Amino acid sequence: MPWLIITGFVLVFLVALSIRILTEWQRGVVLTLGRFSNVRNPGLNFIVPFFQRMITVDMRINTIDIPKQEVITKDNITLLVNAVVYYKVENAAHAVIKITNYGYALKQYTQGALRDVIGNSEMDVVLSDRELVSGEIKKIVDAETDEWGIDVTAVKIQEIELPAEMKRAMAKQAEAEREKRAAIIISEGELTASVKLAKAGENLSKSKGALHLRTLRTIKEISADPSEKIVVFLPSEAEDMIKRILGKK
Repeated sequence: MPWLIITGFVLVFLVALSIRILTEWQRGVVLTLGRFSNVRNPGLNFIVPFFQRMITVDMRINTIDIPKQEVITKDNITLLVNAVVYYKVENAAHAVIKITNYGYALKQYTQGALRDVIGNSEMDVVLSDRELVSGEIKKIVDAETDEWGIDVTAVKIQEIELPAEMKRAMAKQAEAEREKRAAIIISEGELTASVKLAKAGENLSKSKGALHLRTLRTIKEISADPSEKIVVFLPSEAEDMIKRILGKK
């Protein structure tokens, strides 16, 4: 009887070692005596203890942070750039067999691709079209990692930091551009006002009554703000008389 109990414990122990449960987002790469056998799907799976082992691979989309690093652009401007890589495992067997640590390898390769792409781009392009730069980086990294069974879904440049002197220069440029636009708006306003005033003066000159009304209104506006100046208004008849006298001479 004791040997039956011992045998029962051994069988239970072996069965426990042979059971593997995979969740929906996992795949199991099975190696038999060190050689690749197959890939197991989610659910209850069994392996042969001591002869087989299962390596679990997460098939969900994962992220890797690319730390901030100095990159020199094509026009010799030093930028500090960081990014995020989104990827997922497409082929579990390749991700286990063909690469030691695909996460670390992907991070290193992305850092190199980021330096290459930004190094071949001018600063204005990097700042104004991040999507284009990110797309170029993704294309390079994705082509390399296909052999590893990895699919790079996206590369996003998060932050671009400029040198302090470049920030000051860009701030001055922006201020000069604003002043230029303000001067253009003011000059356009003055041009429009001058056209309107010329038109108004032409209309007033056609009617003496309208000119007198305008004169009276001007007097009213001046009297509302008393000052030490004395303003003398000559009626239009006196003005005509002076002109005739001067004309006779």
